Amino acid sequence: MPVEITWWGHATCTVEDSGVRVLTDPLFARRLAHLRRRAGAPPPPEAAVADVVLVSHLHSDHLHLPSLARLDPGTRLLVPRGARRAVPGLARTAGRRGLRVTEVVPGEVVDVRDGVRVRAVSARHDGRRLPFGPHRAQALGYVVQGEARTYFAGDTGLFDTMAEEVGPVDVALLPVGGWGPYLGPGHLDAGRAARALASLAPAAAVPVHYGTYWPIGMDAVRPHEFHAPGGEFVRLAGRLAPEVTVRLPGHGERVRLP
Repeated sequence: MPVEITWWGHATCTVEDSGVRVLTDPLFARRLAHLRRRAGAPPPPEAAVADVVLVSHLHSDHLHLPSLARLDPGTRLLVPRGARRAVPGLARTAGRRGLRVTEVVPGEVVDVRDGVRVRAVSARHDGRRLPFGPHRAQALGYVVQGEARTYFAGDTGLFDTMAEEVGPVDVALLPVGGWGPYLGPGHLDAGRAARALASLAPAAAVPVHYGTYWPIGMDAVRPHEFHAPGGEFVRLAGRLAPEVTVRLPGHGERVRLP
């Protein structure tokens, strides 16, 4: 059975494997602080239906409480250890919605159902709840292990031991951009993501975390940084990892991967 990936925009994806639905970093808002959704319609209600939800780190475009409030009661939520302490609203939202929150650290494995498991892996990214607050929770990536092994990188920089820590994977969901004209440390752009892809050597990959949100008033400032990362990743992946099948879905598009 192939794995199916639906990209809803930014870092939000549904991974369907063995009949299990896994949702990553849900962000369903039209606007978040100074960011406005500039491409793709907001995800439909069915996007919030999942057996387990993976939150990679505490930044509000990845741990978005109003989006978590749209999850069905009883949904399991995996978050970095320390998230409930660092984000008090998480416990309140989970309590109101009946979400089952599990805090994890790299190396921990959580059984979901029907033989599907999720393993937390490390990432290189500032995991704090900004704009203030101490560093209380480590940023994570996740590997969904079912019929396939699907790596969701969350937000991360490129690091030497990435392939070793992540392990063998069949599908990689890699961030290739951001929501502004410049990327700071702890991020992958299209070039670094292609280098990560060559190191990970999966069978297939999908670029995410680009082309969705952009700061209000900055439409004319370096617009290529908003539109171009996905296509640039495809081009560079073809050069650095030609054996990998790379799919470039539109917002809300589902793709099947071997």
